[in-house]
Amino acid sequence: MPGKRRPRAAAPMTAEDELLLLQRQALAEEEAAKTKGEMLTQFLNDKLAKEKRSSTLNLHKLNVQWRAVLRDTKDKELRQDIEILSQTFERVMDCKDSVIKVGVGLAGVAPGLTHDPPPSPQSLVTDLEEVEEQHGRALRSHLHNVDRLLQLQRCRLTCLEEGYDAQLEALKTEFEAERYKEGEG
Repeated sequence: MPGKRRPRAAAPMTAEDELLLLQRQALAEEEAAKTKGEMLTQFLNDKLAKEKRSSTLNLHKLNVQWRAVLRDTKDKELRQDIEILSQTFERVMDCKDSVIKVGVGLAGVAPGLTHDPPPSPQSLVTDLEEVEEQHGRALRSHLHNVDRLLQLQRCRLTCLEEGYDAQLEALKTEFEAERYKEGEG
């Protein structure tokens, strides 16, 4: 086989060359590990940011849905309250209409208004006296509360003035002490 060449055996490596080759391989592996770590860190940071955005968006959606549920519930409650108040108002108006008719002398009740007998004029006077007495009690209570609030505010103002005066005295004393030191120095 004259035409074929034999592959040459690799030249024997010296210990230095072998050490350099191992150092290069170690350096290359270290760089690869560092790059891989950076890529992994970047991936995890991106994933965390995406998760935070998703959490914020989902929390917002949940809040919107929860508020809608609360609004619906409150709407039903308020509608029910309005219905009850409307019925109560109608009943009170019917009662007052019958009282007015008795007071004017138009005895009798309009059809469908109430089945209760109309109150007597004596009960009108009694009701009026009770209402006036209740109004007087409420007014006295209100005035008493206003007086207490005024007294409380005066006490607060006095405490604040005393604190202000104490701070002003401390500042004056400090100023005088500094001026005295500057005069000596």
